[in-house]
Amino acid sequence: MYEFLKSLQAQVITLQVRLYACQARMQAPTDSEALHDLRIAVRRLRSLLRPLRRQPECARLEEAAAALGQASGPLRDLEVLMAELQRQGHLELAGRYADDVRQGYRQLLDGLPLRRLLILLDDWPEECRASVAAGEWRMGEKRVLKYMAKQRDTLAEALRDPAHDRHRLRLLIKRVRYCAEIYPQLVGLPKATAKALRKAQGALGDWHDQLQWLTRVSAEPTLAVCAEQWQTRMLQAESRADQALLELLEHYPQAADPATE
Repeated sequence: MYEFLKSLQAQVITLQVRLYACQARMQAPTDSEALHDLRIAVRRLRSLLRPLRRQPECARLEEAAAALGQASGPLRDLEVLMAELQRQGHLELAGRYADDVRQGYRQLLDGLPLRRLLILLDDWPEECRASVAAGEWRMGEKRVLKYMAKQRDTLAEALRDPAHDRHRLRLLIKRVRYCAEIYPQLVGLPKATAKALRKAQGALGDWHDQLQWLTRVSAEPTLAVCAEQWQTRMLQAESRADQALLELLEHYPQAADPATE
């Protein structure tokens, strides 16, 4: 257990350093990948801690990371929309969102979610040491393995649901994939399965983007110039996603029913 905690602390510190670097890059708003990289660091931190949420120190830190992820999501969506408009050659239209992005950066950098997460990250190592000294630390490799087994079973069940929700499947796939990536020594995800997860997530992500942009059109009529193309691409992404999900199903056989064992 102590070796596990030592490795866990090292990974948290690495991600903390990465977050500080992303924060500094965001202060110079010319770095178009700074926010994206910050969200990746937050995602990895959440994946690292989510299986350990029964430990209060981990739960607080994971909740703070989730709050920052939620706060930064709409801003990242706006960045992606700007990039899409630029790719289509609608430079003037893309430029109309530039001020909103810059303001969003300032609000995120000065906002409570980022400040709270960084404070908790500073305090977390000492809280862990105090928990170990008091005999209150309970988390180890078994907890991660149990969490991953549950996530695999949940994904296998959701993939077989004829009325499956693409949004929920995208979330479940991300949880399984990212946790496997952050704990490779424990999960040991086969390469073919990892590839199938990436393919399904990519197709669902493409579908999600087109859907989001189409949803904005009614509130922002200037985007209507892109609506027909987005509608076509959304339908194509739906088809690719459905095919990728069928392929992924082969990697996730249904969990055995305990009553039949």
